[in-house]
Amino acid sequence: MRYPLAIQNLIERLSFLPSVGPKTAERYAFYLLNQSEERLDNLAQAIKELKQKTTLCKTCFSVSTNNPCPICADPLRHKNFLCIVENIQDLAAIESTKQYDGLYFVLGGLINTIEGVGPEDLNIDKLAKLIQTEEIKEIILALNFTLEGETTSLYLSKILKNHVKITRLAKGLPAGSDLEYADETTLSSALKYRNEIK
Repeated sequence: MRYPLAIQNLIERLSFLPSVGPKTAERYAFYLLNQSEERLDNLAQAIKELKQKTTLCKTCFSVSTNNPCPICADPLRHKNFLCIVENIQDLAAIESTKQYDGLYFVLGGLINTIEGVGPEDLNIDKLAKLIQTEEIKEIILALNFTLEGETTSLYLSKILKNHVKITRLAKGLPAGSDLEYADETTLSSALKYRNEIK
């Protein structure tokens, strides 16, 4: 059976979301169909405001309502420590540990030759410029322990090792894991016992 066009359109649009296949999108569409108009209006407004009321920080490339973001603008943060993360979710995961009080830099992805993502597709050039202009003493590579994370860490350590001390998250993070799903205790331990890359 073919659904009415409005439902079919919603299913197709929901199917573009990560980890949402056609069946899940169909369940979401019918769930939304049974909600009040007010709840749907609130959801639509929240989606509309997502781009209107957020911006990328010009320094760290995190999402914020201000530019620079509250972390980069905080005078109490240690400006000579820079934690490199793949995405904003990883930044939030590390920040939630309350064990790190330096600055961050969001790469915007990882090097992935299979999907055609190279260093030029990431914020690596901007990272290099930041390191040249700021007094960074240590870079912490807080990237996932996946093939892509390892490849990106290796690339960054090669191009940056002559400029600053480079360390990597260590103890407690299993290979193949994603930072955003790690618990706060594990991340705290990984930060505390990070290793220098030579």
